[in-house]
Amino acid sequence: MNPKKILIAVDASENSARAVQYVADLLQATTGFLVTVLYIERPPNRDMFADEASWIEAGQAQELRIRTFLQQAKTSLLERGLGPETVNIDYVPHCQSPVNQPAQQCSIGTSIARDILQYQLAGGYGTLVIGRRGVSRAEEFLFGSVTTKITHLAKDCTVWVVQ
Repeated sequence: MNPKKILIAVDASENSARAVQYVADLLQATTGFLVTVLYIERPPNRDMFADEASWIEAGQAQELRIRTFLQQAKTSLLERGLGPETVNIDYVPHCQSPVNQPAQQCSIGTSIARDILQYQLAGGYGTLVIGRRGVSRAEEFLFGSVTTKITHLAKDCTVWVVQ
């Protein structure tokens, strides 16, 4: 794992934005780092929509919101002085997305945390940055969270959890 390769896993939440800002502030005007901002798609639940068209429309709106967030994250990193060749964004679609045709790489959706860690391992990222989800300890205990799962399952990499 390369400690100068940093993966920021985001979900377009305020906590994700803080994680991006933290990395931007920390690395401003430094060289030698490669930063990737990653989103693993969680499509809207099909059962929540009356018909296929409504589901597809919700999926398109979600994708637009996430892609806008990813572009804003990239802009934030570039504005802090990271070079354009050192900042990447990646949107990994769900294999059964209502919007996208299955891509070469897609998420089967069983565990966002495992998908993030698989991406981290495959890309050789030595540092993984995530925002802490705003849940109570009771909710975290009962339902878990991506952040909790990552901190328990991550191996051979540094994990930064940003509040």
